[in-house]
Amino acid sequence: MAVSDRTLSAGEAARALGISLDTLRRWDRQGRILVERDSANRRIVSAAEVERLRGRERHGLSARNHFRGVVRAVKVEGLLAQVELDVTEPARLVAVITRESAEELGLLPGMSAAAVVKATSVMIEL
Repeated sequence: MAVSDRTLSAGEAARALGISLDTLRRWDRQGRILVERDSANRRIVSAAEVERLRGRERHGLSARNHFRGVVRAVKVEGLLAQVELDVTEPARLVAVITRESAEELGLLPGMSAAAVVKATSVMIEL
């Protein structure tokens, strides 16, 4: 069976993406993830969709510049949003991004996200 033919349960897909099952359900409602339903009306996700969302290619970024974690807080003030991310390593990263970016990403405390570090700048991605 090819990777694109395999399907995962919603729980398996959430684990593979490093997100909670609630986040996967929210992404489904928002249309951010392509989800199908099985004969029992349970969510199933193709392995190809999981790979698409995982973004296997990081556009040449090295692993040392990429941190996965959970959004702890989003503080919006004026045009900027400060995003606090608890990373899986024993550290916490804080990024200051535009309010528009925080709103476009739909950042909320408790959701999974990643920080990409370049020099003294930290960017947030999902």
